[in-house]
Amino acid sequence: MATNRFLCEICGKGFQRDQNLQLHRRGHNLPWKLKQRTNKEVRKRVYVCPEKTCVHHHPSRALGDLTGIKKHFCRKHGEKKWKCEKCSKRYAVQSDWKAHSKTCGTREYKCDCGTLFSRYNFFISRIYNDRATEMICMFDIIVVDKGFKEEINQGGLAN
Repeated sequence: MATNRFLCEICGKGFQRDQNLQLHRRGHNLPWKLKQRTNKEVRKRVYVCPEKTCVHHHPSRALGDLTGIKKHFCRKHGEKKWKCEKCSKRYAVQSDWKAHSKTCGTREYKCDCGTLFSRYNFFISRIYNDRATEMICMFDIIVVDKGFKEEINQGGLAN
């Protein structure tokens, strides 16, 4: 257990951090001063991906902890050693494979085209995207037909 290294000279109360003591001194109307961080102390350690072509190689896109960069490197650039027995999907991080194995095949949403989705939101996105694609195709046909009729009406193709 941590000891109370910083003691109040008025009441004897102990604190683990000097900043807490300084805040406590305000209650006794004593002069107090919080230490301000300098620019050098604000610097945060970042972890960049060693792969030169990766977006996380640049410090502005770096990850915050060592475990995160290790998992990122394995997921994105490493060998996928673990394979799901049910769906043959492969994983580079064992914890990802274990999490997938727990839910693989338990929930399925089937599209009219026969594609299976394990997540409802992916299934719904597929439906909306298919409808949007159909609408775009219909719109393109209408625009093309309209343009063609306008050209005929203007006499562009009649000559």
